[in-house]
Amino acid sequence: MTEAGYALPPDWPSAGAEIGAQNFGPFGHDALVRYAAVSGDDNPLHLDPAAATAAGLAGPPVHGMLMLACFEPLIMRWRTDLFIARLSAKFLRPVLVEEGIRVLGRVLRSRGAPRPELMLRLTARGPGEALVILAEAEVLYRTS
Repeated sequence: MTEAGYALPPDWPSAGAEIGAQNFGPFGHDALVRYAAVSGDDNPLHLDPAAATAAGLAGPPVHGMLMLACFEPLIMRWRTDLFIARLSAKFLRPVLVEEGIRVLGRVLRSRGAPRPELMLRLTARGPGEALVILAEAEVLYRTS
């Protein structure tokens, strides 16, 4: 039991615990079109190969927020008793249409009080294992 009265599960992770990798993609053109429709991000850069080429890219880049959304199922597959309270990320390089990512993470900090929380380091790697996203998430323990 913590100071605030939250009971930690017996398998509460400590700093250094690893979150196993999960693959997403490849993200095809149709996936980008669907994401653009639901998100409102219909920037031609993501949808039109000519616009991407004009911007100096070999093809349309996958929406950054689409890739960032891949961290939630990674965390939920690892532990269903958590929810994301805060997520921040730095996008390091583009992932292009028809490419995929591999997301993984580890626990940076584990606290039991005043409320059980974890600080996670999350990464996404693209083709050739290039680091494409570096993120941190504060996740909280579901108490009910």
